[in-house]
Amino acid sequence: MSRKPTETRVTRIEPLARLPVFFGLKGRRVIVAGGSEAAGWKAELIAAAGATVEVYAEDPSEELREVLARLDNPNIIHLARPWSISIFKGAALAILATENDAEAQAFRCAAIDAGVPCNVVDRPAFCDFSFGGIVNRSPLVIGISTDGAAPVFGQAIRTKIEAMLPQGLTRWAEAAQSWRPAVQALSLSFQKRRAFWERFTALALAKPNDLPRDEEREQLLAESVSTASSPEKGSAVLVGAGPGDPELMTLKAVRALQSADIVLYDDLVSRAVLDFARREAKTMLVGKTGHGPSCKQEDINRLMVSFAQQGKRVIRLKSGDPMVFGRATEEIEACRAAGIQVEVIPGITTAQGVASRLLKSLTHRAIARRVQFLTGHDNKGQLPPDIDWRAIADDAATTVVYMPARTIKALADAALHNGLPPSTPAIAVYNATRVDEDVIEATIATLADRMADKERNGPVIVLIGRAMEGAAENWAALLPTSKSDAALTAQRSVSA
Repeated sequence: MSRKPTETRVTRIEPLARLPVFFGLKGRRVIVAGGSEAAGWKAELIAAAGATVEVYAEDPSEELREVLARLDNPNIIHLARPWSISIFKGAALAILATENDAEAQAFRCAAIDAGVPCNVVDRPAFCDFSFGGIVNRSPLVIGISTDGAAPVFGQAIRTKIEAMLPQGLTRWAEAAQSWRPAVQALSLSFQKRRAFWERFTALALAKPNDLPRDEEREQLLAESVSTASSPEKGSAVLVGAGPGDPELMTLKAVRALQSADIVLYDDLVSRAVLDFARREAKTMLVGKTGHGPSCKQEDINRLMVSFAQQGKRVIRLKSGDPMVFGRATEEIEACRAAGIQVEVIPGITTAQGVASRLLKSLTHRAIARRVQFLTGHDNKGQLPPDIDWRAIADDAATTVVYMPARTIKALADAALHNGLPPSTPAIAVYNATRVDEDVIEATIATLADRMADKERNGPVIVLIGRAMEGAAENWAALLPTSKSDAALTAQRSVSA
């Protein structure tokens, strides 16, 4: 059965507890009311964003006095009187630090009447907006919120990000601001402006702690000028999505998805992986499923070439690794024949993902001197007729069979007929590395029957060889306790 490539609408934004926004406060007036130290902290933060802060505190605490004295900031004005309704007009934000619910309610009502967003410190019920953790590489600023549910957790995340982002990125963010007018003056197309900033970003990430140099700016601008009048050139990138768990994507694959104009993806690609794609990218399902409706390879090739010829950056997203049973050669040849630049970003192939989940190496110097990959079906859905059964019967090899759901019985019978010992361990893994991952452990003589006993949905891979002995028990030990007990019980019952 065949089907046509179809455009899909991927849910790019899940429900948000809070909308992250960044207020432009330079030269704006902000109200902070309250006499506690917390009021001083908020005044310091708001003033750092360029606002003029009016602190209304008739009887400031000693802590607030110390904060204000330490800051000695002309943009922070202490007014020794209580707040009143008249102060809200024209304010950009209004912030109150109080423990009094009645005052909080009155402050919020006054702010609403004046059309001013309101925050009452540590009182979510009275807040239109909230403050989160901040990673400051201004003008690069990152905000972190847990919607008040777990501030300590939010701070831990902030610390993690702080450790990952070099301080020097501040200088590169400043350079982006100062270089932008020169880029705009070139009147480049959207694609070529994006190409400029991609080159800029690659440079910044390659040497984040270096000072951006004028020569680098001139070189980037010159490269853009040299291509300004040339036709838009698209490209195609074959990207490995890994076996399913989105955290197994490579950094290079994520960056490619974030630069995509078009994403052509297979059925087996985890939807969570698509979340990495640029929000504006068009996504199209060009699925190929064993024994089910599939897009013709010629149609996929034609789409890749057509979009690339329109100047688009096409990401061909494949489950696992593109170069392992992914028809990569056909797609690469189609692009090269059309003069389209093509590259490949490898992914973790399913065999590697499965080995990590089973805590079993595919090779073992004592019992498995080599590993071999085998497709479970040919282009007609049958067991391939040209399998080297002598190699499959090798007792010192680990054999990994991709997509054998319909052919495992024929494969096992042929392997046994050609000398593979019936007691050879064999394990089937469904939905590898995903939340609904499942395994069946048996021997090569009994695996097909075990797989037929209970119908399971999802892609399956089979591993055969002595190196797989005890793999299911390792896998079960990684599960939460209740699931682990259930999995071990099930394995013992089918192995009995």
